[in-house]
Amino acid sequence: MDGVSLAEMLQTAALAIALAACAGLRTFLPLFLAGVLSRAGWLVLGPSFHFLSSNRALILFGLASLIEILADKIPALDHALHALATPLHAGAGTLLAASALGQHTDPLFALALGAAVGAPAALVPHAVKAGLRAASTAFTGGLANPLLSLGEDVVTVILFCLAVLIPLAVVLLLVLAGVVLGRRLLARPAVPGA
Repeated sequence: MDGVSLAEMLQTAALAIALAACAGLRTFLPLFLAGVLSRAGWLVLGPSFHFLSSNRALILFGLASLIEILADKIPALDHALHALATPLHAGAGTLLAASALGQHTDPLFALALGAAVGAPAALVPHAVKAGLRAASTAFTGGLANPLLSLGEDVVTVILFCLAVLIPLAVVLLLVLAGVVLGRRLLARPAVPGA
């Protein structure tokens, strides 16, 4: 971390959080995109995390992304997929955060810090997504879930692009969304008899 300015560290931390948040919406798509952009030279990852841009990783993450995206459009499969994928979201968020943080620190420290920062950053959007899905299932019998899934695909790609281009803005947007959502949840009237 010698010779690294505070501005660079803040930028890297914001990138780590923003990339991890993308993993809360889709598990494998952000890993695939990170590998593609790293290979193209548009995203700098820590040296120990260059494996994300290897042929094997790109094939694996690309295939897993395709399966996740398609399976999420099928109402019967989407619920099972979400239940199984919750720990995977945390793992993907950890890996993405660590790969960004690994630019300025040793890999083990980057991984530990990635777990502390990346897992929660991925699980918060995942929890919001799960809440929206539950509401959609309750109100539409799951018929709107494929449309929500398509929206999640689009938002994941847009959020990922913004995370790479302006990570601090993404973090601020996520914090703002969290504050607004938190206020709405706290402002709900208590249910009588509960």
